[in-house]
Amino acid sequence: VAVDPVDFRKGIDGLAGICRKLLTDPFSGHIFVFRNRTCTAIKILVYDGQGFWLCQKRLSKGRFKWWPQKNNSQNLQLNQLAAYELQLLIANGNPSECNVPPDWRKIPN
Repeated sequence: VAVDPVDFRKGIDGLAGICRKLLTDPFSGHIFVFRNRTCTAIKILVYDGQGFWLCQKRLSKGRFKWWPQKNNSQNLQLNQLAAYELQLLIANGNPSECNVPPDWRKIPN
């Protein structure tokens, strides 16, 4: 997840360029999530081995309530999420208000 907002006029090539700028390979198969300045829309970029998918969600009302914050221990402006956190983010939920069992085994980065 990109912590800072991005220019939403950017398409696949522009967002892939942001991934490269953050020293991340856009062809890795990871899911990259971006938000606009007003927190009313998100874009999701992913490469599936054949091409890029670019999805966008714009809220009809309100703003996204939760967005990952910068991690002080890293210089990059990216933050990793668990699968349930991404699902909650897309549904405009808040992971800190969600009860989930602890991970049985952590997935390596």
